[in-house]
Amino acid sequence: MPQKSPFQIDIPATDVLSYVFPEGTRPSDQPIWIDADNTSNSLSPAQLLQWVKRLGVGLDRLGIGQDEAVMMYSSNHIFIPVAYLGIAGSGRIFTGCNPAYGVNETKFQLENTGARLVFVEPKFLDIVLQAADKAKFPRDRIYLFDDKPLQAQNGVKDWRSMLGSEQESKGWQWRRMSAKDSKTRTAALNYSSGTTGLPKGVQISHQNVIANVEQSIYMRNLEQPAGESVAERWLGFLPLYHAYGQLWSITAAAITRTPVYYMRAFNYIEWLSHIQNHRITHIQTAPPILVMLAKRPETQKYDLSSLINVLCGAAPLSKELQNEVSEKCNLKVVQTWGMTEVTCSCLHVPGHRDDRSGSVGFIDPNSEMKLIDEEGKEVGPGERGEIHVRGPNVCIGYWRNEKATKETFDDEGFLRTGDVAVRDENGWFWIVDRKKELIKVKGFQVAPAELEAVLLEHPDVADAAVVAMQGEHEELPRAYVVLKDESKGKVSEKDIQQWTAKQVAKHKQLTGGVKLIDEVPKSPSGKIQRKVMRDMAKRDADELASQLKAKL
Repeated sequence: MPQKSPFQIDIPATDVLSYVFPEGTRPSDQPIWIDADNTSNSLSPAQLLQWVKRLGVGLDRLGIGQDEAVMMYSSNHIFIPVAYLGIAGSGRIFTGCNPAYGVNETKFQLENTGARLVFVEPKFLDIVLQAADKAKFPRDRIYLFDDKPLQAQNGVKDWRSMLGSEQESKGWQWRRMSAKDSKTRTAALNYSSGTTGLPKGVQISHQNVIANVEQSIYMRNLEQPAGESVAERWLGFLPLYHAYGQLWSITAAAITRTPVYYMRAFNYIEWLSHIQNHRITHIQTAPPILVMLAKRPETQKYDLSSLINVLCGAAPLSKELQNEVSEKCNLKVVQTWGMTEVTCSCLHVPGHRDDRSGSVGFIDPNSEMKLIDEEGKEVGPGERGEIHVRGPNVCIGYWRNEKATKETFDDEGFLRTGDVAVRDENGWFWIVDRKKELIKVKGFQVAPAELEAVLLEHPDVADAAVVAMQGEHEELPRAYVVLKDESKGKVSEKDIQQWTAKQVAKHKQLTGGVKLIDEVPKSPSGKIQRKVMRDMAKRDADELASQLKAKL
C-alpha cells in the first residue's frame, strides 16, 4: 500500500502570477532579486510586476499565442524572474536553455519546443544564431536579453524594444486561471532524460510550480523552535534555466520575500566572498559544492559564520560528506530528493533538524510513494525498491512524446522515477541506487543515449556505449567504443575523447575517459546491456583507483 505523506497543506489553485501577486494585495517595494556584484542593481516585486506587464503587452503585440513557448538562453541576472513569471504568467510557456549548450543541442531544444521567440544574453548570440539558421528560425524573433539596455548586434535588437510602454502596461491584465487550467496548462518546459533515452521536455503545470513551492517552504520551516526566527538571505548561484534555481531563487524568494543575491556564473572564491559580504544565511546546492567546502583550503580564508543551513539535492550525497561539512562549518546540512519530473523535489529532511543519517527525509505534503522491486511488487520497510510517486507536484508528462509519458507513469498514475530507495518504519527514506540510465554530473543530467548518438557521428566509430563511472564524489561519463576495422591502430582513445569534447557542453564531456573494446554487449533485441556496462565501468574504476594508490 502506498505511503502517504504525514503532512497535508492547502495549495492555491491558480496560475503562478496570481500566486505571486494575489488579487487585493500590494506588491512589496523591498528589493528581492539583487545583483551580488552590484547591489544597487536590483528589483522589488513591485518593479518586477511592472516589467512583467510590459512584457505581456509585447508578447501580445508580437502575436505569441497562449500555450506557445518562449526560449531563454542566458546566465543568471535579475531580469530572468521577469522573463519566467512574465512568459508563464501571461499564459505562454517558459523554456530555459543551458548556456553551455553547443549549436546542435540548442537547435534540438529550439525545434523540440516549437519556440516562437528567443531571448539571448549577448555573449551567447553567436551560438543561438547558428542554431537558428540550422533550424530555419527567423532572426527577427531573436532578442538580446540582459539587465542593462543594449545596442543591436548582427541585426538583433534589445528585448526592451519589443516591450510595451509603462503607460500601456497599466491597462494590461493577465488571464487568471481556474483550478482546472492551473493543473492542465504548462508553465515551464524543463529538459530531462527521464529514466532512459534522449532529453525530453517535462511539462510543468502552474499547479506543479505552486505545489512544490508550498511543499518545499513547509518542509523547510518544519521543526523550527518556538520563537526562533532569522531574517534569511539567499545566494542565487543555481542556474535559472534549471528547475532547482527556478523554484527557490525566483518563486520561493518572491513568496517568502527573501532577498536573493544573484551570481551570473559560479566561481568558488567569488561564492565564498558573497556569503561573507552579504551575510548569506541559507543556500540551496548540490554535492559538488559540499566537496569544495570540505576539501578546498580557500574555505578557511572566509567568514562563513552567517551560514545556518544548507539544503542539498540534485544528486546523491554521502552521509560522510554531509557530516564533514556540518562539523567543519558548524551548520545544518539537510538533504532533499527530487527530479525535474516532480518539478524539483518530493522528499525533504525537516529544515531545522540536525540529521546525520544521510536520509532524504519524509514525503512532501499531499504526496504519496510506493517502492517497487524488480518483480513489480511493492516492498515494505528496510527493502529496496524503485520510487513511484504521485502528488500535486508531479508533472503533466513529456512534451510531444506520448510514448515516453505512457512508459513513465504506471496504471495508478504514479511516476516511475528510476531511483531506488529504502524506507524505515517511521517514514524516512534513503536513496541507495539508481535504476535509470542517466548520469549525474555536478547535479546536471547527462543522457547516455545522447552521447552515444554523438559518438556514432565520428567517422571512425562503428559502435559505442556510454555509462557512468563513479569518481570520488560524483559520476563521470565514460565511453566504450568499437572502431571501424580500417581505423583500428590509427585512432586513439584520447582522439575520441578530445573530438567529443568539441561537440557537447562541458558537463557532457567524457571525463571518465574512453576505452576501446571489440564489441558493445547487447541483448538479442539489439538493446545495449546497461547492467553489463555498469559492471565494466565499476571494474575499471576500481582498477584505476588501485593504480593511483600504488603510485602514491
